[in-house]
Amino acid sequence: MSYHIFFFLLFSVIICGTALYLTRARWVPLLPVPDYIYHRLPSSFTADLEAGLSSSQFDIGANVTGGDSRAGLDARGKREVQRIMKNRKVDFDEARRIYTEQRFAKNNIGPDGRPRDPKFVSFS
Repeated sequence: MSYHIFFFLLFSVIICGTALYLTRARWVPLLPVPDYIYHRLPSSFTADLEAGLSSSQFDIGANVTGGDSRAGLDARGKREVQRIMKNRKVDFDEARRIYTEQRFAKNNIGPDGRPRDPKFVSFS
């Protein structure tokens, strides 16, 4: 008796899956898709420059004019800085400052760049 239920469920899943696959052109556009999925991150310094990830304080123009063939800025950092720029509506320098302070806080470093570790000793 349990085999009958198993085969009925298996057959039902196969039929429903096939129906969903064949009608995907009708229902896939109705799904809510986050907009960040389709934004491709720049993968070179030229693309970073065109995406607005440069300023007078953080100029990557020299990398572009010098023919730097590296992959550009860190992908995770770019994504986060672009998210901050979009959500908080700030310019690149401010978004980069916010991102850096968030990374500092995550690693137990103060906004001034000094470690918050009570055992930290500095000779200046």
